[in-house]
Amino acid sequence: MASMVTENGCGVAAETAQPQGPVRGTVRWGPQHAGARELASLYSPGKRCQEWISVVLCFSLMAFNFIHLLANFHLDHVWYLQLAIVAGILTADFASGFVHWGADTWGSVDLPIFGKAFIRPFREHHIDPTAITRHDFIETNGDNCMLTIFPLANMAFNFFTLSPAEIYHIYPWYCYLYALAIFVTLTNQIHKWSHTYFGLPRWVVFLQDCHIILPRKHHRVHHVSPHETYFCITTGWLNYPLEKLGFWRTLEDLIQGVTGEKPRADDLKWAKKVN
Repeated sequence: MASMVTENGCGVAAETAQPQGPVRGTVRWGPQHAGARELASLYSPGKRCQEWISVVLCFSLMAFNFIHLLANFHLDHVWYLQLAIVAGILTADFASGFVHWGADTWGSVDLPIFGKAFIRPFREHHIDPTAITRHDFIETNGDNCMLTIFPLANMAFNFFTLSPAEIYHIYPWYCYLYALAIFVTLTNQIHKWSHTYFGLPRWVVFLQDCHIILPRKHHRVHHVSPHETYFCITTGWLNYPLEKLGFWRTLEDLIQGVTGEKPRADDLKWAKKVN
């Protein structure tokens, strides 16, 4: 079976044989897809509240820690600082891939609490890839902000309680954690930009073209059904090496061998939903 990617980033399978599945006239992708409409309707006021709280706490802690990182900066930290930033970006890219792979491949929207709150957006995204471009800043970034609150809060607490000498010795580690937190926080915003084909700021397009953040063309590879590769969505730097290593396929084979669960079964169920 050959595959192709549509202009809006949605992967579809092109078959030479007689197509199977939904009858002619059924919407296969986009906001009018039956599954996409149902999944979008599950976005709740409680979820919105959680996202608002996460965004406010995350950016407040980021500002606080940034001020203290500047106040404790020394010139002999410059080389460590550069290494810490690169390491933070690479870690964020791998973490984005691991979380993305896990949520795409396993679990179900029907799981208590976790399913509707965190699995649902991944299912919606595959059958309506442009939905993310219609999400505002809070809905786009709320969950990623939540992930960084604890390490940022721990860093802020240590700035309050540790002596300048102690902070000096762990400063490179804090630079790494801060870079990691920034790129984890921005991952879904970067992901949103990779699906946005009109109206992007020039500096965003420049960063995409230089592959400093996830490029649009690069991310299209993931949206070829059945969405089984190129999971890293911060910069996408690790997608090619992980694919060459067969990293995700090996993990899936191990988990399927132990549990008997089939990868992306729930994702396929939502894609086939017609009413």
